[in-house]
Amino acid sequence: MSKVTKAKYTSEASFGFMHRTAMEEAARCLLCYDAPCSKGCPAGTDPAKFIRSIRFRNPKGAAETIRENNILGGTCARVCPTGDLCEEACSRCGIDRPIEIGKLQRYAVEQEKTFKMKILKAPAKKKAGKVACVGAGPASLACAAELAKTGYRVTVFEKEKKAGGMLTYGIAPGRLPQAVVDHDAAQVKSLGVKFEFGKKVGDDIDLTEMDFDAVFIGAGLWGGNLPDIPGNSLAGVYTAVDFLKNARTMKEAFKFGNKVVVVGGGDVAVDCAVTAKLLGADDVRIVYRRTLEEAPGNMSEFQYALSLGIGTTTNMAPAELLGESKLEYAVFNGRDGKSGMKISADAIVFATGQKAEDLSKIMPMALNEKGWIKADAAGKTSIEKVFAGGDAVNGGGTVVEAVRAGKDAAASIIAYLEKRGVKQDVN
Repeated sequence: MSKVTKAKYTSEASFGFMHRTAMEEAARCLLCYDAPCSKGCPAGTDPAKFIRSIRFRNPKGAAETIRENNILGGTCARVCPTGDLCEEACSRCGIDRPIEIGKLQRYAVEQEKTFKMKILKAPAKKKAGKVACVGAGPASLACAAELAKTGYRVTVFEKEKKAGGMLTYGIAPGRLPQAVVDHDAAQVKSLGVKFEFGKKVGDDIDLTEMDFDAVFIGAGLWGGNLPDIPGNSLAGVYTAVDFLKNARTMKEAFKFGNKVVVVGGGDVAVDCAVTAKLLGADDVRIVYRRTLEEAPGNMSEFQYALSLGIGTTTNMAPAELLGESKLEYAVFNGRDGKSGMKISADAIVFATGQKAEDLSKIMPMALNEKGWIKADAAGKTSIEKVFAGGDAVNGGGTVVEAVRAGKDAAASIIAYLEKRGVKQDVN
């Protein structure tokens, strides 16, 4: 049994600001006229405005700015790569260090929840148009919220039991607590959006036979990638999607062994390694085929993994998995073509990207060679009334990019419905 107790699996990995520290951090803001931090946010959350509100002791105003611009403000505060976006653009970078925008955003949303603020309201009168959103991930939630705020009636179809998509089933709760996702999703529901859980479009539901005026597809990439190497069908071999989902739904009941190897260099790989450690594995290591400097993952996440005793081996790629019916050893070849290693392992997790399921089952729209939906920047697909955004279009990006895609698609849907005359108010 690991010295790290299993109870820590659901505990937050880092703490946010208290009132005093939030005020001190906001006071460091230079109140830039051109606000480069706001320009650096793909979702248009407008950090400059909400930081100004916090600085002048108006947390309600800060929460309003965040929630009105980004329906997933609480989620993005924790998992958005702020160091590569708004914080990298911060003018204080040229003086000392950037404002901790993500933690200030987290503080403001926590104030919203603590004081039970009611920020968003749906129009009293609904518009005639009805829109279906496929999937309850970030892109669909953002699209549904924008449409509902405008007055359209929206139904979200989700194959799982809860909203959030990968936010709920694909990120370690220490990094993104379920309560945060649930709170963000509740804001969407409060706008009158209807959710149909346990309904997989294409299998349980045929949208072509339903009377929706427009459809948005925000399906995630739920198919995992396994390398084409000997032994990849052994018991104990997991894709990251399956491993994280099993951990989130089964928790301590998920038995995967004591020695775990995670292959990959992104945040998902770190999530898998941390999950294995916090669920009781003693020996956990990350193996990446390039150098740590080339890894796409956030270095702060790697540092957190290191603090838990998780090691990282670089410049090694998987070559073969050994065992009779269950995994026993993993063999890796060095990047230099000469070195290699053989690791004893009970489980190996491949966090090397996801792939789309058969998206044509949802709607008969055009797909590219990778099976992703062909859509333009406004979310328009090859079918007039069908729009798409998020992972199903770009192959997997950040949450904040998915929020932007959902908002952009909502604007396109509204323009499409108004052009068709589906805009009159109804009781």
